[in-house]
Amino acid sequence: MNFLTSEIQEARAQHVEIRDDSLVITLVDGRIISVPLAWYPRLWYGTKEERKQLRLAGDGTFIHWPELDEDLSIEGILLGRRSGESAESLRKWLSARETRTRKK
Repeated sequence: MNFLTSEIQEARAQHVEIRDDSLVITLVDGRIISVPLAWYPRLWYGTKEERKQLRLAGDGTFIHWPELDEDLSIEGILLGRRSGESAESLRKWLSARETRTRKK
């Protein structure tokens, strides 16, 4: 069976939902993918309000959470890539976050 290159589309998000322990993404082609929220520590530690503040970028090929400084690609999620952030970087982020929270 031959497929035209133009028939192969890049995976793009249509809707993103964060549940208590998972990230659920509906793609424009109808697929629904779900991955553990623990794969992405910044989302895990984010508040519900911060998690809601997301933007789809690149025509749905990326998800950006400005409040959490987190960016995920749909391709990476489909390939099973977890956060590549080092433990040291996460520790610094959590420390800075705690400092900001205390100032409010």
